[in-house]
Amino acid sequence: MRLGLTYKNEEHIFDENVVNGVPYLSYPLLEGTGAVKHGFSTKLGGVSTGSCATMNISTTRGDDPEAVAENRRRIGAAIGVQPEDMTYTHQTHTTNVAVVQAEDRGRRFMETDGLVTNVPGICLVTFYADCVPLFLVDPVKKAIGLSHSGWRGTVGKIGKVTVQAMMREYGSRTEDIVAAIGPSICQDCYEVSEDVIDRFRDSFNEAVWPRLFYRKENGKYQLDLWRANEEVFLEAGIRKENLAVTNLCTHCNQEVLFSHRATGEKRGNLSAFLALK
Repeated sequence: MRLGLTYKNEEHIFDENVVNGVPYLSYPLLEGTGAVKHGFSTKLGGVSTGSCATMNISTTRGDDPEAVAENRRRIGAAIGVQPEDMTYTHQTHTTNVAVVQAEDRGRRFMETDGLVTNVPGICLVTFYADCVPLFLVDPVKKAIGLSHSGWRGTVGKIGKVTVQAMMREYGSRTEDIVAAIGPSICQDCYEVSEDVIDRFRDSFNEAVWPRLFYRKENGKYQLDLWRANEEVFLEAGIRKENLAVTNLCTHCNQEVLFSHRATGEKRGNLSAFLALK
């Protein structure tokens, strides 16, 4: 079954999977580590109705709690993780990265946009509707990280903060970490004002500005969060050959993926899942 997604290029970044009628995306690069179970959900395969239809596992969207519980069971079964092992962020566009211990299984971390752990079985979960998912796997030290990076998180370089947390907590080496930048809004769809671009000018070296944004005649800018997060990871020491950069835009694929730019608050959330085997 093909999901009908439109990719920006022909590069094979994602596998499209459907298990018992539940679609999800996975990365061959992360699968190749042999260390994790992981996935990224779509709008499809769940039981939610209305603006959250159908696969929403977030409790912050006004969805029916029973539908959310069933969706968690379905997506968990598809990916191979248990709902009770899912451990969540409550995201507020910070660069706060929490260390998840065994006793935190099932917890929701408030004011937190990133999670790291070395506990097998715990499934890190973060939420999206245009912002950028960041997956990190250290198959040597057996540690993982998962972070949410909107424009504020990207300016704050939460990808680098997450790498540094793995180095500090687990002794990870950057040359061992395999990372992936997930489905999110593309540059063509992401118009921002100059005050946002000023923050990027302050945070990123001038040499990379042409890769990250350009100004239009209306005084607005088109911003590339994919390339910006790639720069963050490379600056943090991730090797280019160990990095998968998305070619899938949430806004371009509104029939299959939730997009805040497309529907505003009337939507569910997409979710990223990452667990050590």
